[in-house]
Amino acid sequence: MGKKKQLAKISKEKYRWVVENMPILCIDCIVVHKGKYLLVKRKQRPLKGKFWLPGGRVFKNERLEQAVTRKMKEEIGIDVKIIKLAGFHEYLFKENEFGVDSVHTLSAVFYVSPLSMDIKLDSQSDCYIWSDTLPDKLNLIR
Repeated sequence: MGKKKQLAKISKEKYRWVVENMPILCIDCIVVHKGKYLLVKRKQRPLKGKFWLPGGRVFKNERLEQAVTRKMKEEIGIDVKIIKLAGFHEYLFKENEFGVDSVHTLSAVFYVSPLSMDIKLDSQSDCYIWSDTLPDKLNLIR
């Protein structure tokens, strides 16, 4: 809870400076159940209106596995079991809310399995689907 409050104290101007000057570390999760992948439809940029993996930013002093647990609870409302690190995904999002040339993200991508199927999306997503395929733009670096 304290980490969330610290993040909320960063002004939009300061965060804009961060995204303009350095990559942002994130986690994304490939939630696998019965051979299908959970994808969420994003409400905001980047990837607004597209189906993507649930995930998000890693906090300072937060281990990647802790970020997985936190983000899955926040974004899809469930606990997950980490299966393995799938690799990394790097992307330059030209479309962004900060008006900068791009937002550079580096995501550690994990395979996870849901510990319940009681999915409850947060305000960042419109809906979810269980898909046979992963998003085309997901190019894993191993």
